[in-house]
Amino acid sequence: MYLASGMRPLVNTQLELFRPTRVVPPPPSRPRRQPRPADGLAETVSVTVGQSAVSVDFVRHARARCYRLLLRRDGSARVTIPSRGTLVEARAFLQRNLEWLAKRVTDSQAKGKTTRVYAHGAPVWFRGQPVILEVDATNRTARLADYGFELRPYGLSLAVQVETAIWKLARRELPPLVLEAARLHGFNVKSVAVRSQRTRWGSCSARAVISLNWRLVQTPDFVRDYIILHELAHLRHLNHSQRYWAEVRRICPDYERAEAWLKEFGPKVI
Repeated sequence: MYLASGMRPLVNTQLELFRPTRVVPPPPSRPRRQPRPADGLAETVSVTVGQSAVSVDFVRHARARCYRLLLRRDGSARVTIPSRGTLVEARAFLQRNLEWLAKRVTDSQAKGKTTRVYAHGAPVWFRGQPVILEVDATNRTARLADYGFELRPYGLSLAVQVETAIWKLARRELPPLVLEAARLHGFNVKSVAVRSQRTRWGSCSARAVISLNWRLVQTPDFVRDYIILHELAHLRHLNHSQRYWAEVRRICPDYERAEAWLKEFGPKVI
């Protein structure tokens, strides 16, 4: 029997159909890695060292290779957790180094620096009195009396976030108060700045620029108003002469009461 020209024998076709195929086994499965905790603030606690309470932030850092303890300038402390570290080990690390932290706090206080505690339940000066700081870690919010604000989930310490929130409040409240006081007493103000001076409550430049410390929202209203009028008076007398103080008494007759408050409580705020 012959096949037509150009056609392959049927037997070869059948053989190809039954030719065994090579089975490639799947690659061995690898155990799934557990996700590492995200960088950022893991926990904030308050510890007592010597005679002081210190707020301690536990912060994860992917590039850190070891645990580290640092006392910040604002009086709070930071424990850095390395990429493979745990919060349990970080707490134990802090306990082992409490003596070191106590010495640093003592040295800081000896230099005249104020140690402030920013933790849930800690008092923070606000509107002229110590107000309990309420922190809701679940919803990432905080509150000082009637002022509530959000907290970032990572990155900045609680101390920095609280002070930043108060600063934002000061930027909203203080400039309008200055402009209104200037209008009532006949002063011409070019601009108002809210800054973070470390030793002064405010200043006035020869260009009619008033600069105020954001911490004024932590003082009583009568103290805040006095500082505003104090700086406005410099627009007429850029000095502290007798004529200047006469102007202060004219626009702020109760200024001595504010000066007394600043002398007693000012160092605790600024």
